[in-house]
Amino acid sequence: MSTWTTHDIPPQSGKIALVTGATGGLGYETALALADAGADVILAGRNQDKGRAALQAIRTAIPSARLHWQTLDLASLASVSDFSKRIAEKFPRVDTLVNNAGVMALPKRKTTSDGFEMQFGTNYLGHFALTAHLLPLLRASDSARVVSLASLVHRQGRIDFGDLQGERLYKPWKAYSQSKLAMLMFALELQRRSDANGWELKSTAAHPGWARTELMANGPNSEARRVVMNALSAVFQPWLSQSAAAGALPTLFAASSLAATNAGYYGPDGFNELKGAPAPAKISERASDTGVAKRLWEISEQLTSTRF
Repeated sequence: MSTWTTHDIPPQSGKIALVTGATGGLGYETALALADAGADVILAGRNQDKGRAALQAIRTAIPSARLHWQTLDLASLASVSDFSKRIAEKFPRVDTLVNNAGVMALPKRKTTSDGFEMQFGTNYLGHFALTAHLLPLLRASDSARVVSLASLVHRQGRIDFGDLQGERLYKPWKAYSQSKLAMLMFALELQRRSDANGWELKSTAAHPGWARTELMANGPNSEARRVVMNALSAVFQPWLSQSAAAGALPTLFAASSLAATNAGYYGPDGFNELKGAPAPAKISERASDTGVAKRLWEISEQLTSTRF
């Protein structure tokens, strides 16, 4: 596995893949590689102009690419519901769902259109609801996979049931790490529930290590902090970070490789999982807490008014 690259992606012809946040960064690289392997790829994102640019860029690189664009705002449950209905009308199934989109470390507390803290609502609850809505299409596939994007910072995360929405105490990185811990717990719990209910899904998770993306660049939460982070990045990036294309490899491995296991979690194989080729990643003790996962799932169903 240590030498796994996009050249090792099995043929994806005949498969329908849906990638959220596909207009840039990890999502774009994931969509590009799946299209190059022959999949029909649905690019989903908020910005139609960026969507058109992403489609054009992929078609320029891969003239034979089979691509589709659909607008999706994960910060709106109404948008998630409407998007899912459109997908069901246009496609017979979804073989691969990549829950990739996200926002990181917003300086001040913001809320989604449904009143959720923006990071918890976009990164986690939006994808929770999306996966629930798309479950019938996933079950229509004979080899469905759901890949959920976590992060190294899930290790610092804690599911704060007393303040899930950061209303009492909002800290940018606290909220981000909670949302990414929730995503990893969701991937593991989805596999348990699939096994128990006969949904026949392969649910996996991945993280990119330290990938140079717009999400990382726009994350720090103040001008002073941005200056410091940019200075530190200039020193350490060449040694500890990798490109967005390299950062997408764990996701692509989880989404396509025959060696990816149910409830597998993948990240870079280098120092502290910051960079390198795809390999099994460390799952924190908190992420493995099945009692917390069950409670989080039930609360998420209530908050999003969705059920699997």
